[in-house]
Order: sequence, then structure tokens, then C-alpha cells
Amino acid sequence: MQGRNLFAGGEFLIRNIRNEDIFAPEAMTQEHKMIYSTAIDFVKKEIHPHVDQIEKKSETLTRSFLKKAGEIGLNGTDIPEEFGGEGMDKINTCLVTDALGGSASFAVSHSAHTGIGSLPIVYFGTDGQKKKYLPKLVSAEWVAAYCLTESNAGSDALNAQTTATLSDDGKYYVLNGEKIFITNGAWADLFVVYAKVDGDKFTGFIVERRFPGISNGDEEKKMGINGTSTTSVIFKDCHVPVENVLFEVGKGHKIAFNILNIGRYKLGVGVTGGCKFIIAEATKYANSREQFGKKISSFGMIKNKLADMSIHTYMAESICYRIAAMMDDKMSLLSPEEKKHGAKNAEAIEEYAVECSIAKVYCSECLDFCVDELVQIFGGYGYIAEYPAERMYRDARINRIFDGTNEINRLLIPGTIFKRAMQGKLALFDKINAVEKEVKTHSSNSFNSGPDSLDLQEHLIESAKKILLLSAGKALSKFLDNLADEQEILALLADMIIEVFAMESGLLRAKQLLAKEGPKKARYHLVAVKVYFNDIMPNIVHWAKQLLAASAKGDDLTAHIDAVNKLASCQPLDTIALRRLVAQKVIKGRKYPF
Repeated sequence: MQGRNLFAGGEFLIRNIRNEDIFAPEAMTQEHKMIYSTAIDFVKKEIHPHVDQIEKKSETLTRSFLKKAGEIGLNGTDIPEEFGGEGMDKINTCLVTDALGGSASFAVSHSAHTGIGSLPIVYFGTDGQKKKYLPKLVSAEWVAAYCLTESNAGSDALNAQTTATLSDDGKYYVLNGEKIFITNGAWADLFVVYAKVDGDKFTGFIVERRFPGISNGDEEKKMGINGTSTTSVIFKDCHVPVENVLFEVGKGHKIAFNILNIGRYKLGVGVTGGCKFIIAEATKYANSREQFGKKISSFGMIKNKLADMSIHTYMAESICYRIAAMMDDKMSLLSPEEKKHGAKNAEAIEEYAVECSIAKVYCSECLDFCVDELVQIFGGYGYIAEYPAERMYRDARINRIFDGTNEINRLLIPGTIFKRAMQGKLALFDKINAVEKEVKTHSSNSFNSGPDSLDLQEHLIESAKKILLLSAGKALSKFLDNLADEQEILALLADMIIEVFAMESGLLRAKQLLAKEGPKKARYHLVAVKVYFNDIMPNIVHWAKQLLAASAKGDDLTAHIDAVNKLASCQPLDTIALRRLVAQKVIKGRKYPF
């Protein structure tokens, strides 16, 4: 853990976190840098020259690249060495996923194979299952797929209609049903499948392609990620040996939801890597395109776009590496024996379900922001298929739907936090009460800091947390009994929670570099944080006032609005000048600047 304190899931809302308590990309070791470099080189030398062929849905080509990825250690970062993998920590896996995020459709095929396709066996399989299947998945001799979604069981996964019936001789489960939208569907040799035993026991199974009774529907005609195979997978009297039950009968939800947690987190990492490639493409084009006798990268509004794309990506990247270390720290507490038990792994993964959903929502929306600006920078050419912006735009859209829609994740974020509080795992209610007492005596103050200081931003993150807690307290007092039905309230709370985590992650990262390297080396990090805080605090205030207007009336509402205004009081910054600084670094370096 290297001196980091371990925090419970959601605890960032009620605790002050030190910059020493997070991992940031600037803290990468030489080993980390070598792993990242290996993955980046693979993408640039192997994938990018063949993107057009991959987009034609070439199974042969995708399989060949999966095997090459396996040869250089990119498939088994999460898989123990005893089963053919690399046995790396989550930070190293984060680096690989980040690097592969710019590999177009291949990133989706690879992620489905190494993530949701393989990890159920890693965390919930028996030793026998691991020995049998994981080496084949590491080498990509076999390709994996994850079969959860059904026509009437999307976000409501437990509504699955696929059945599993034990044979009369007790040797097989007979599966019947259809899964839809399965990535690697037509190519996979192994499927992790969920079905209900006896009509109600939601259970995971490892199903081999060669088992009789498996077929595929036609390839879906998709908006984007056209280089991936996406089909339905149909099970008709498919005989699955009883030894291929994954974890325990009736405990499939433990597998499904915790693998989705990891999938959400890894999606966040991957799309953040995609943002970096998008920034590079945007800068390359802006530096070459001329209008009115000038490179368009010299125009103020183009600079503004490049700066904002980079600043948002900085926050996304800060979120991802922070969570990687949190998960590493939690998993490190498990003994070697405990790591062999699915229940213990599930418990460790589930700890940061909120943070995983935050990464998924924030980073996928950051990608959409960046790719939309990419098309705008390309202008008319951004709409033309022979230019990369058009494909990137189409490919990006699925990420707000993958691994639970962003709407579902927005409901999960506050819902999970409140559930943890009610279970006594998070002292949220005590903190809310403390803040409510504090704001009654709070007076507004003008707060300024110098160019090499983040004192103002430290003050603002504390204020943002108090504003959130104050708003959450009023919402809970009014809607607690029916809060699950108040989706608009939950969505506002989720937006505030997401932004507080993003703000704090960026702030702690910048503070860490400032303390270690000084203001000169940390200059652009400080600028990014200052711009972001300046822009986002008005949103925090706006969301809080919407929540309060729905939760309080009369003098009570007036008092709480006054408290919010006092907490958020500060002088705005000249972000035009600060954005130009970031933009100049992007333009000069022709890439993501951090």
C-alpha cells in the first residue's frame, strides 16, 4: 500500500483524503512505464495500420491480434502466474487497459475477452476450472464472451428467462434460452452464461462452444464498433456438466454484479485512453488545417476546445488510477487462501461499487465530450467516413450503454451509498448532522490563493462536500421512504457525488506532484485543477438548489439556499488565460499534455 490509508467505499464524501493516499500516473515506476510502453507500441504498430481491415469484422485478424497480445503479456494481467497469466496488480492492468483504449473496435473485443469474459473464472472459479480454462484464455487459443443480457433482462439482469434444469442422472444442467448483444458472440470458444436453476436460482455456468445445443443469431448491424462480433447466443437443450457451475448454484448475482463493477471500472479506463488518442488526432488536424491564412490551432475557440478536452481527460485519468490503487489496497488484505474463494473476492470488489460506477459514468461522458469536439474541429471532414473522426464518433456512443446504462449507474451511486450508511458501513448520517449544525453559524468569506497554490481549491472541495451533504440530508428527510421512486432526485445527487470525486481526484493528484516536484513541474496540473473547479462549482450549486427546492419550503428553503451561497462564495478566475496555457502545451506537444 506504500503508505496509503485504506478508505471504505464512498468514504471520500465524509473524510479528508491526503494526497499521499492516492496513486497518480506521475508516480509510475520504471516497470509501470515499460508495461505502458509495450501496450502503446502494440496499438500503434500492430493495430493502427490495420484498423480498416479490423472494421470489416475480420475474425481471423482479430484472433491473430489477440494471440499477439497474449504473447507479450497483455491478456493475463489479472490472471495469476500459476494459470499462465502475469499476476499483475490493478495499477498495471489499468495501464494496459488505458493504452489499448485507442485501438478502435479491437479494444472492445479485447476487453470482453480479458475482462468480463475471463474474470468470472479468475475470481469465482474452482482451481480445476482455472487450470482448465485460464491458460487457453491468456494465450487467446480460446476467445471468451459474457452472456448476461436478454431481451427482457437488460438493466434488470435478474429477470433472466434462460433456464437450467438438472438432468435425471445428475451429471448435466440443460440450458435453454437466448442471450442478446453478446460481444465476441460468433467468435467465442467459451461463454460465461447466467441461467435460473429451478426457475429462481440465478446461477453462473462456464459453457464451451463445443457443447451441443449452442448456436448464434446473425451479426447485428450496429452504429459503431463494427469490427466486433455482436450476436445473440442461443441455447437449446445445451448440456453443461455440473462441474461447470461457476461459484455456487443460486449465487450467480454475486458473480454478475461484481464482474460488472470491474467491467464498469475497466470501461472507464479504456475510454480515458481513447480520449488521449482523440486529443492527439484533434491536435494533428488543427496543426495542419489552414483557414484565413492561419493554422486553425491558432484560433482562440479551437484552443479552448483542446484545453477543455485535455482538462476533462485529466480528471478522468485521475479518477481511474486512484480507483486502481484503492482496489489493489483492498485486495492486498486478502490472504492467498482467501483469494481462492469467490465470496471473499466478491466482498473485496463490492467495496468500491460506487467508485466503479463513477468511473463508468464520468469517463464515458468525457469520451463523448471529447469526440464531439473532435468532429467539430474537423468540421465538414469530421462527418466524412474516410476521416477518423467519423468512426470515433460512432464508436464512442455505446459506452454510455455498456455495463449498465449511465442512468442505471446514476441510480446505483447514491442508492449504494445510502444502503451502506444504513448498514453501518459509512458514517454518513452523523456527517450530515454535523454539517447541518455547522452551516447555521457559517459566514461567507472571500478566499484567494496565489498562482502556485491550491488553497482555494482545497477550500472549494470541502465546500462542495458540505453542499452535497446538506442537500442529501434534506432530500433524505423528505423522500427516504420512497427515495427509490424519486429518480430525478437520485440523479441530481449522483451528479454531485460524481463531480466531488472527480474534483478531489484531480486536486489530490496535482497536490501530490506539487509536493514532490515543486510548482514549475506541476504548473499545468495546477492550471487544469483551477479551471475545472472554477467551471464545475456553479454546477454543484445549481444541482444543490434544485434538490433543496424539491425538499424544503419557506424559511427552511431560504436558510439552506443562503448556506449554499455562503459555502460556494469565491472570486472567479480568469480561465481564458489559463486555458490558453494548457492549449499551447497541447499544440506544441501534439498530444494529451499530462
